[in-house]
Amino acid sequence: MTNSDSTSKPPFQVGLFATCLVDMFRPQVGFAAVDLLEKNGCVVSVPADQPCCGQPAYNSGDTETSKAIARGIIETFDAYDYVVAPSGSCTGMISHHYPTLFEGDPEWAPRALNLARRTFELVAFLTDVLKVETTDTAYEGTVTYHDSCSGLRELKIKQQPRKLLNAVSGLTLTEMAQPEICCGFGGTFCVKYPDISNKMVSDKTADICATGADTVLAGDLGCLMNMAGKLHREGKPVRVRHVAEVLAGMANGPAIGEREG
Repeated sequence: MTNSDSTSKPPFQVGLFATCLVDMFRPQVGFAAVDLLEKNGCVVSVPADQPCCGQPAYNSGDTETSKAIARGIIETFDAYDYVVAPSGSCTGMISHHYPTLFEGDPEWAPRALNLARRTFELVAFLTDVLKVETTDTAYEGTVTYHDSCSGLRELKIKQQPRKLLNAVSGLTLTEMAQPEICCGFGGTFCVKYPDISNKMVSDKTADICATGADTVLAGDLGCLMNMAGKLHREGKPVRVRHVAEVLAGMANGPAIGEREG
């Protein structure tokens, strides 16, 4: 992947917010994110003491726990030019909800706002900040792309991944009829309302399969794991990957939900 104007930009110090799901279930997504950032001139660090972004507590109404977690994140990532996450959901929590959490707090409100302004979802950072336009990677196959709710609605991420995917050699992008419809995961939503969630993901997998694509991509691992699980239970042969894996040329191994060997 190449930067359209890399010579005019300093080597940004980037802190990678890896996210809980990536750390526990799909570390390769984190490796792909680091690879993409470093290839485009960033100096990347992954702070070892980073916790969850606090979204589960926040969505459950536990404001005090959310604040305690947020203070730790704010301090951990204070020294970086930018904070980048391979997740629209976690990025939305930090960039949109941290300032709300500390509204009126003379000490933490400005620090939360400062972090919010420096925090970006991975693909949006590549395209909107680093101005990445082309890729030197290849992927032989037809893919379809799912727009996650947080990425699309909170962060306005729509064309950014499609722009980069269309530059991948050998890749054909085929759109779903309704790529913007929620997959039914929604964090704690799928636990609180399992019947509704199951109907939503069933509709989503039907839409995916109707495209004829061999792979479905997205930018949020929660959505991807939800869709992968349903596709597996339905016996559908569609592979599931994080968009960063394809953009970084790391899509040769088992897809999400598949086992080694």
